[in-house]
Amino acid sequence: MTAAIARICLPLFVPGDRPERFAKAAAAGADAVCIDLEDAVSPAAKAGARARLAQEIAAAAAGGPVLLRVNAADTPWHGEDLAAAAALPLAAIMLPKAESAAQVRAAAAGGHPVVALIESARGLDRAAEIAQAAARLAFGSIDYAADLGIGHTRFALAQARGALVLASRLAGLPPPIDGVTTAIRDAALIEDDARHAVEMGFGGKLLIHPGQIAPARAGFAPSDEETGWARRVLDAAGDGAAVAVDGAMVDAPVIARAQALLARVQDPGASA
Repeated sequence: MTAAIARICLPLFVPGDRPERFAKAAAAGADAVCIDLEDAVSPAAKAGARARLAQEIAAAAAGGPVLLRVNAADTPWHGEDLAAAAALPLAAIMLPKAESAAQVRAAAAGGHPVVALIESARGLDRAAEIAQAAARLAFGSIDYAADLGIGHTRFALAQARGALVLASRLAGLPPPIDGVTTAIRDAALIEDDARHAVEMGFGGKLLIHPGQIAPARAGFAPSDEETGWARRVLDAAGDGAAVAVDGAMVDAPVIARAQALLARVQDPGASA
């Protein structure tokens, strides 16, 4: 199941207490559905949402991989969420506010891989150790910005994004999944945010509305200019001799980047 986690580029959140939306989310075109028991469900509704999962999750699982975002380890709902998750047909558990490898290992004890959502200064500080225990990292950028009291801007979050990409690479994990864009109808912004995620080394992006799927997928796909350049590089480098393409020398790292760009044509979440 870990291989399936690596292929997920665009997981779509759906509230855990709205089972009538599960099938619609699965059919919307995202790479996975992430049923959310945490932020999307009020404290009073959490037990009921959890209890209905065994009956309702088949509607989402029929359409592809299903993740379950449980409540954080320091909440009163965490243990029961994990107990329920162990019996469900999940691709992975998403652990919010992950702050230690021990939390990740405990969440994985039920048999499912864990996507560790880094959302705090402590979580980022321990990203390297968390990555050693997780199947993949993801970035909870809004909570992270709130924890540090910084702006939710590309400049302010660049260091954290770079740290998560580095931690994932050193642990041999797939590229991490970037945080959400809160705008749900600004297609240009969503696509541009996805392109920025690719530029930073991410392999996916968390989505909160079906309307975000198409522009985010466009952002992760290489542009026509990029694919044209990549094909020219690989054509020119076919015999292994040193050559110049578009006025620049082609060497092994350039060839590797061209290969990665073309891989993204088939798999938008592949690292470029």
